[in-house]
Amino acid sequence: MDTQRRDDQALEEETLDPQDWAALRALSHRIVDDAIDYVSGVRDRPVWRDMPDDVRRSFATRLPEGPSPADDVYREVAANVLNYPMGNIHPRFWSWYMGSSNFTGALGDFLAAIQGSNLGGGNHAAALMDQQVVDWCKQMMGFPDSASGTLVSGGSVANIIGLAVARNVKAGLDVRERGVAEIERPLRFYGSDQIHSCHRKAMETLGLGHQALRRIPTDAALRIDVATLRNAIDEDRAAGFKPACVIATAGTVNTGAIDDLEALARLADEEGLWLHVDGCIGALIAIAPENRFRVAGIEKANSVALDPHKWLHAPFEAGCVLIQDASAHRGTFAVTPEYLVATTRGLAAAPWLYDYGLQTTRGFRALKIWMSLKEHGIAKFGRLVDQNIAQGRYLTDLIEAEPSLELVAPTAINIVCFRYRSEGKSADELKTVNTEIMLRLQDEGTAVLSDTTVHGEHCLRVAINNHRTRRGDLDLLVEEVVRLGRDITART
Repeated sequence: MDTQRRDDQALEEETLDPQDWAALRALSHRIVDDAIDYVSGVRDRPVWRDMPDDVRRSFATRLPEGPSPADDVYREVAANVLNYPMGNIHPRFWSWYMGSSNFTGALGDFLAAIQGSNLGGGNHAAALMDQQVVDWCKQMMGFPDSASGTLVSGGSVANIIGLAVARNVKAGLDVRERGVAEIERPLRFYGSDQIHSCHRKAMETLGLGHQALRRIPTDAALRIDVATLRNAIDEDRAAGFKPACVIATAGTVNTGAIDDLEALARLADEEGLWLHVDGCIGALIAIAPENRFRVAGIEKANSVALDPHKWLHAPFEAGCVLIQDASAHRGTFAVTPEYLVATTRGLAAAPWLYDYGLQTTRGFRALKIWMSLKEHGIAKFGRLVDQNIAQGRYLTDLIEAEPSLELVAPTAINIVCFRYRSEGKSADELKTVNTEIMLRLQDEGTAVLSDTTVHGEHCLRVAINNHRTRRGDLDLLVEEVVRLGRDITART
């Protein structure tokens, strides 16, 4: 091939790298500056606001055929995305149960994307850091060094992985080879009537069906009733089922209730059952000096699901599952295709992390967690957990002191369920009033709450899982709920 032809072909080759690195550098500096302003000024903005029609229409445009300048692309993102967030980094976002992120973690996400490693495994630094963060999570939960674990997208997948291992261990046959249809006696899994909906999805995904999950009533504190659970296990055995697993909840979504983990560990041991703890809300209370007693016994579980994107405030998404029996964990997922055989040296001379979960392609989630833990230390994160729980008690005290408000469920940790009350209003009318209070708080950008129903009672729900929240924010919330409640009831 002559030189001219090679030069012509080289001119035809393309890349996604910029032609002007200096211009990209300038834009990148501007984006970082804007990002610092965005986070440092979050308290001064509405928690949430609805998008105008022109912004909504911008997300319905056709696939771009040609290029746009990077400055214009960023300008559109700043105007149409950054201005209309979900709001969960705001100090007065208390809806559902999120995390509020942190700036160092966001830088970690950026650097992870820049490095671009695939965490399917292999012999490289990101894979070692991934394993190190899992080891740190084991230390937080009091698990032994010999235990296993993996980082995943979040709690739902973490729970599925833990329950998949439980299914395979308790099936009594090689489920991977023969399938669930060959299980001689149908397996039974048990959880409280406050259990997260992801466990139903897990039963369905694992081929066991929704009916494999038996929901057990809860006591006055909304914890699983251990005596009723024991009776249910006996009934199922007598009926030809095979009790396999107890799913304990360390922090229910509705109220934050924590099952008696010590009692459930004893029961599981006596009955020969797998104990899985869904700790996606409350497992990390184990690092909190004032409150760690609330999850005593979590270290005895066969598996635990937890979410670093909640009380470790990692940017979404970052979940983790820990398994005491490392061989059972790997045995549930490991596959060795001919193109991923280990070698004695080189890139393949290290464990394949995909052998411990569902994904072969895995993002570098560990870096954002690692950087934040190195910057602040685990002790500070533990104090922040204690701080949120104390704020939950503070809000509870405010509600109990206000005649026009009432608690609907006991406050276990940092989730407070309450409602505005008005004499002479029916349950349906109170639901309408409280729903309108919730929506007006959102519309006005003051605060974002959610609502739920606890044992048949509709209520507002405040989940304080935010390192930016201050007690003054909770004072404001009570003032505004009372103001709005009076205004709404006066008009009806």
